Amino acid sequence: MQYFNRLKSEVDPRPFLDEIEDVNDAWAQATGRQDKIKVQREALAIPLRGLRKSAIGDRKRRDVHESRWTTGSARFVLARRFLEDFAVEQDAILGRAKIVCLPAGKRVYPHIDRGEYYRVRNRYHFVLRSADGSWLKAGDEEVRMREGELWWFDNDQMHEAHNDGDQDRIHMIFDMLPGHRAEEVFGVAA
Repeated sequence: MQYFNRLKSEVDPRPFLDEIEDVNDAWAQATGRQDKIKVQREALAIPLRGLRKSAIGDRKRRDVHESRWTTGSARFVLARRFLEDFAVEQDAILGRAKIVCLPAGKRVYPHIDRGEYYRVRNRYHFVLRSADGSWLKAGDEEVRMREGELWWFDNDQMHEAHNDGDQDRIHMIFDMLPGHRAEEVFGVAA
């Protein structure tokens, strides 16, 4: 496969799901994804890391490289630790991150993530819940990601997702800048 690579399997998703369930109204606290991003309108999200608004200046949001932990992420200690540990393991700088729920029968419509931010980063999906596997397509390739699997995929390709199962599908989706690109992006070595 050219646009997908399974990096890990059999990672226990239960502690992460328990952490989400312990936060009252976790899915209702941030609605920007479904309100502002047309192709994402059917997905719910818990933002863990977002762009640093103070760094926008005269750039478009998709060109802002600087990111930070959201205030709400403090309630997701295990998720934060997982992301930080994986960034160290990959010798990378953690970018934006969110936990995303795609309800049964819903979809993420075909799109390409455009902008300078996405051009230099790798995109990952850690599958927390998906009874029958999560269908995702990038370019001309299709995969079914299973619970407990961590995948890299090429979001520079046209991609889409559909939850064809009968229960909510939950993924942790995040971006990382390879350490060797830090100087190119930020002007300093990692």
